[in-house]
Amino acid sequence: VGSGVDGAVDGYVLATTHVVQGADGMQLVLADGRELPAHVRGAEPESDLAVLKADGENLPTITFGTMDHLHVGDVVLAIGNPFGFGNTVTMGIVSALGRNHLGINRFEDFIQTDAPINPGNSGGALVDTAGNLIGINSTIFSESGGSMGIGFAIPVSLAQSVLAQIIKQGEVTRGWLGVEPQAITRDAAQAL
Repeated sequence: VGSGVDGAVDGYVLATTHVVQGADGMQLVLADGRELPAHVRGAEPESDLAVLKADGENLPTITFGTMDHLHVGDVVLAIGNPFGFGNTVTMGIVSALGRNHLGINRFEDFIQTDAPINPGNSGGALVDTAGNLIGINSTIFSESGGSMGIGFAIPVSLAQSVLAQIIKQGEVTRGWLGVEPQAITRDAAQAL
């Protein structure tokens, strides 16, 4: 059980790869009670994003926000399906921006929030107080398996890029330089 966000293009739904991976079939349950079959259009495990195509018409869509005006301390709402309790909304704040080196995905630039995110929230929307999508809920850090106030969402800018490429090409193409930045200590600098 997971969550998804209708990606502002009728029938295309953003979700997380780890929720749809290995699924034999998918059924979307909308807030209005409609149940629609869906299939995976494409997925990018490196960002943990997947795009589903729902077989339906006149699906509600979300308005995409931007990261330009998002700051630590801003109020956010996490929408999802925690533990199978659909259409659940929790509130918190943006705890940090640009979280990386967590070992979750190859491409990490997470929004950290203390809005309660639990199993089943993955793929759901993280929205600002105007209801604009600012992130896709991805993961939590927890010893108990439940929300401990440390949740992570994939920024809307990355989600939009992945959505557009998967709709157009069925996959995500990235350039690769083969160089990885690293902090240089005094000892390393002298050795070089």
